[in-house]
Amino acid sequence: MNTTPDHSPEEAGASPADAAETQQTPDQIMEAAAARIATLEAERDDMRDRWMRAEAEMANIRARAKRDVDDTRQFAVQKFARDVAEAAENIKRGLDAIPAQREDEPDLVTKLRDGFAGVERSFVALLERNGVVRTDPTGALFNPDLHQAMAEHETGDHPPGTVVQAWTQGWTLNGRILRPAMVVVAKAPAAQAAATRIDTTA
Repeated sequence: MNTTPDHSPEEAGASPADAAETQQTPDQIMEAAAARIATLEAERDDMRDRWMRAEAEMANIRARAKRDVDDTRQFAVQKFARDVAEAAENIKRGLDAIPAQREDEPDLVTKLRDGFAGVERSFVALLERNGVVRTDPTGALFNPDLHQAMAEHETGDHPPGTVVQAWTQGWTLNGRILRPAMVVVAKAPAAQAAATRIDTTA
């Protein structure tokens, strides 16, 4: 005599969803699995894209922060460096004020000149080691970013726009302009300029 109860899946405690799943064909199961895998892969790709974007943004932030720190460190002393450059200019003015060397000049004057020259060389070398560099613009073309024109000089010996004299030297701090050079700029003589105008209007 068979004592095993003959019950349906629902009567045995199986849920309707389980019963429905057992009724899916193999193709339907594979399609559902493929859809689920595609969904998970899309979520994975989206998360990876977000992560890469966040990493790139953090790299940019770190680079900007480093540049800001470097700029602050390099140029925090800009006002002090400008004052020191002025002191160097004063030393040079004092050296230039000493009369030109003569054979019969007193030894004291010779020693003063040599002493001033040695102090200036040492001082300028010290500044250069710390990023403060002096530039002589004489002979260069006038550059408004680097030079401040104080006067013009008519001459045919230099092309117009050439710096023919520097009243003060130019100074930079780590490549950035600190003090522009005060210069005298060449311009064509009046007769030459007039002739040029005639040629261009002819």
